[in-house]
Amino acid sequence: MRGEPRWKVAIVDDHERSRAALRAAIWAAGGEVAGEAYRGADALALVQGTRPHVAVFAVGLPDGDGIDVATEVIDKAGCPVVLFTSHTDEKLTERAREAGVMAYLLKPLRPAELAPALDLAVARFRETQELKQTLEDRKVIQRAKGRLMARHALTEEQAFQRMRRAAMDTRRPMVEIARALLVSDTVPTGASSLPTGASSLPTGPQSS
Repeated sequence: MRGEPRWKVAIVDDHERSRAALRAAIWAAGGEVAGEAYRGADALALVQGTRPHVAVFAVGLPDGDGIDVATEVIDKAGCPVVLFTSHTDEKLTERAREAGVMAYLLKPLRPAELAPALDLAVARFRETQELKQTLEDRKVIQRAKGRLMARHALTEEQAFQRMRRAAMDTRRPMVEIARALLVSDTVPTGASSLPTGASSLPTGPQSS
């Protein structure tokens, strides 16, 4: 009996021979096929319904372009996409890069190339998502510091230390403290009026 699959993979390709080759290679590499579709119009519903770790899309689909479909799936479903194509050129590569495609597989499939491509796509996508989240968290913290500085005439360091202390006291990430401050109408002046997640935020001058 097999354990957890290496990846769950969604396949969108209208050629049965190509899908069969993918199925066999995925299984042989310890993966699992989450579902299949033949048209680009069905890709988003397939991915949202099966929640795969990665999707493999043919570039040429009977009802449209696989790169356009990849753009929609990456944006709306948050799933990494590998393109399955019989050729690559500079224009296709550039379009795929702009769409956020993480890797390629060439037709006819060479089974040995499948696992490295899927592993690469999953890893790259995770790194990209983590980087985006880190940048967003930094922006939120900066905005919350700015609000504290403006309302309480604090230096940037004092505002940061105040938020850090609240995060430590409540055992919550600092970004949660920052979001709690930003969603409140005013910076709270007492513990009873603090938003959830920032109940220990000091209000008087603090030494760093």
